[in-house]
Amino acid sequence: MDTLDIVIIGGGPIGIACGLEAKKQGLSYVILEKGPIVNSLFNYPSNMQFFSSSEKLEIDEIPFISKEAKPKRNEALEYYRRIVTSNKLNIRLFEKVTDVKKKGGNFSVATAKTRYQTENVIVATGFYDLPNLLNVPGENLPKVSHYYKDPHFYASQKLAVVGASNSAIDAALECWRKGSEVSLIIRGPEVGRRVKYWVRPDIINRIAEGSIKPYYNSRVKEILEDKIIIESPEGEVAIENDFVLALTGYMPNFEFLEKLGIELSKDEKKLPNYNPESMESNVSGLYLAGVICGGMETHKWFIENSRIHAKIIIQHIKNKSTVQVDP
Repeated sequence: MDTLDIVIIGGGPIGIACGLEAKKQGLSYVILEKGPIVNSLFNYPSNMQFFSSSEKLEIDEIPFISKEAKPKRNEALEYYRRIVTSNKLNIRLFEKVTDVKKKGGNFSVATAKTRYQTENVIVATGFYDLPNLLNVPGENLPKVSHYYKDPHFYASQKLAVVGASNSAIDAALECWRKGSEVSLIIRGPEVGRRVKYWVRPDIINRIAEGSIKPYYNSRVKEILEDKIIIESPEGEVAIENDFVLALTGYMPNFEFLEKLGIELSKDEKKLPNYNPESMESNVSGLYLAGVICGGMETHKWFIENSRIHAKIIIQHIKNKSTVQVDP
C-alpha cells in the first residue's frame, strides 16, 4: 500500500479547502467523508440562510455567486459540490473513519471499507455530529429531535422549540408560519444576542403580538407523550405538546480527538492543544482545521475565519517534506 502525504478527515468546506491546497502543492492526499459532500451543510434546515455573505464562504478564491447577499443552503451545496467535481478532488464519500493509529512516523487510518497509510492527518470534522443533550426523562421519545429539517412536518401541531440561538429561532418562526402552535423554551432572560440581525426583530415581534409563546429563564424537566413539563420562574408548568425540537447546540466528537491522542484543556471549553502557527496538534503530524479548533466554543470559528487553516497546514507539511529530502 502506497503511503499518502495527507489523509484529510472531513469533507466539509475546510476539508475541501485542504484538499484543494494539497493538490496545488503536488502532495498526495485523500479526503474521507462519512456522508455526502459537505455532509453537515446537507443536514442543515432546508430553508437555512447563512449569516455570512457569499464571498466570506468562498474557498481558494473561487467566486461564490448567490441570488442574495447571504446565500442559502441549496446554493452552498451547489457551490461546494461544483468545486469538488470540477477540480476532480480525491474524495471518498460515505466512508467513515473508524480508527487512527500512529506507528513510528506514519499513521494508519482505517475506515469500514479500507485502510490508508499516511505521513500526516488533518482533522476537519466540524461539530455538528453530537447534540448537546437536555438529559431529561423522555428525551429519547420519537417526538423529540435535535435536528430540524423542514417546517411542513410540524404543520397544525403543538411544537416546543428549546433554545435561543439561530437554529432554534429560525425553526420557531418557520414552523409558526406553516401553522404550528409554537412554544419557545429559553434558558436565559431573552432571545439570544447572536441571533441574525434581520431575524431577531421578527421573533421579538411575534412574541410581542402573542403568536409565539416564550418561557424565559426556564428549562425542560420532563418530556411526556402528550405534554412537556418545564421549570419556570412561575413554578412547574405543563404544556400540551406533540413534538419537541431541542435545538440547544452541538459539540465536536471529543472522544474521537482524545482517542487520537490530542490533549484537551481541563476546563469546560475543552480546547484542543495545537500550535496556531502551524495548526499541528500535540501529536506530531496530526493537524486540526476549522471549527473543531474551538472545542466547546463552537461560535468562535466559522468558514470565513478558518479557511486560512488550509494554506497554513499544507505549507507546514510542504516545508517538512522539503527539509527531509534536502541533504
